Amino acid sequence: MQTDQELLVGRAKSGDPEAFVELMRLHSGNMYRVALSILLNDEDAADAIQDTILTCWEKLRSLREDRYFRTWMTRILIRKCYDLRSARQPYMEWEQVAEPAAEDHYNFEFREALSALEEKYRVVMVLFYAEGYRTDEIAAFLQIPKSTVQTRLQRGRQKLADYYRSAG
Repeated sequence: MQTDQELLVGRAKSGDPEAFVELMRLHSGNMYRVALSILLNDEDAADAIQDTILTCWEKLRSLREDRYFRTWMTRILIRKCYDLRSARQPYMEWEQVAEPAAEDHYNFEFREALSALEEKYRVVMVLFYAEGYRTDEIAAFLQIPKSTVQTRLQRGRQKLADYYRSAG
């Protein structure tokens, strides 16, 4: 039995742009959280998401199993984020990265805590807790051993706890 997502993927593969737009709408929040955890900047996250959407549309027919669309899309997004960061790294100053978006006051404290973590902890924490990926999926995305993902999750939780203890 196919899920709604699989039906949308099938329709999008057949060239239905409305189905593709609906897929992207369904996953936009997930993509934003992942991109922001890597790039720490709303504008760069938006650029990476835009590049990901374009690549997904262009390469959608290469997706072998429709049920793995979200995983496939997330892998593309992670690659786009790292590519974008590498391309812009020499031009970024810390003040540009640390500045929160005006509309994001609600999550500012949590984003600040996450941004205090090293990237290797921050990315696995967002993929695991915010996106709900399993440790083996995260290991595949990041091309690291599953045990490394588990260690980074444990250390990330400890570092967040330490951060909140010192801030409180």
